Amino acid sequence: MKDSTHDKVEGKFDETKGKIKEEAGKLGGDRSTEIGGKFDQAKGKAKQGVGEVKEEVEELNKPYNKP
Repeated sequence: MKDSTHDKVEGKFDETKGKIKEEAGKLGGDRSTEIGGKFDQAKGKAKQGVGEVKEEVEELNKPYNKP
């Protein structure tokens, strides 16, 4: 798996995990878990952004990476 794809998949996983964690915190009245979930979502979105940037760089470098 390409590095950019790995970052995007991992980021989506963290974002989804964060949403579940946030909702669990809300349901259980645990503010700490809720905030942790929001943090995980932000971290996931950031990882996805890194993956997008890496993908763009890979595309820009294609003409220079001849086999």
